[in-house]
Amino acid sequence: MDGLIAVLSKHKLWVVSDEIYSENTYGDGHISFASYPELREQLILIHGLSKSHAMTGWRIGFTLGSKEVMEQILKVHLSSTICASLPSQYAAIEALDHCRNAPAEMNKQYIERRNAVMDRLRQMGLDVEQPDGAFYLFPSIQKTGLTSYEFAEQLLDRQHVAVVPGSSFTSYGEGHIRISYANSMDNLMEAMDRMEAFVRELTAVETI
Repeated sequence: MDGLIAVLSKHKLWVVSDEIYSENTYGDGHISFASYPELREQLILIHGLSKSHAMTGWRIGFTLGSKEVMEQILKVHLSSTICASLPSQYAAIEALDHCRNAPAEMNKQYIERRNAVMDRLRQMGLDVEQPDGAFYLFPSIQKTGLTSYEFAEQLLDRQHVAVVPGSSFTSYGEGHIRISYANSMDNLMEAMDRMEAFVRELTAVETI
C-alpha cells in the first residue's frame, strides 16, 4: 500500500475511491485513502450508508474532496438533483448518531452466514475463496461444464434461485457465479439445498 501511495503522490494522479464497503470488512479492517495526508488534494472519496447501515432504499451518500473539487462536484449535483429527501437525511443522522455499532453487529452475522454458505458450496464440490469483506461469494462452477450464464439461467429456471453470472464482471469472471449472503440464514440454507440438487443433477448427467 505504501508503494502505491508513493507512486500516486509522486505523479499527482487522481484517486477516486469508492469506500461503500469500508465498514463491512473482517479481520484487519479497512485502510482508507483518506488516511494519507499526501493524497488530500488529489482524492475524491465516495461513501454512503446503504451497506454499513443497510439503508439501500434511503439513497443517502456523500463525497469527500478538496474545496476546489467539491465546488465543481456541487455544480454537477445541482444540475442533476436538488437534495436527498428530508426523511432520508433525518434517518441518516439517527443512524450515525445512535447506531454506530450496527456495522460491527451486522458483520458478525455476515461472517456466520459466509461460513455456512462456504461449507455448503464445498460440500457440493465447488471451489470458493474466503472473502475478507462485503457479503458476496464468488465460487467456481467450472467443474459443471457450464458457462457462468448457462449455470445462472438454468439454476433460476429449475430451482428458482438467482445468482449473478461471473461474466457480468468482465471476461475474468467467467467460470464463476456471485452469491450474496445478505439474507436470512433460513433462506440461504434453502437456496443451498436447491443449488445442491441442481449441481447433483448436473453431475449425474455428466457421469451417465
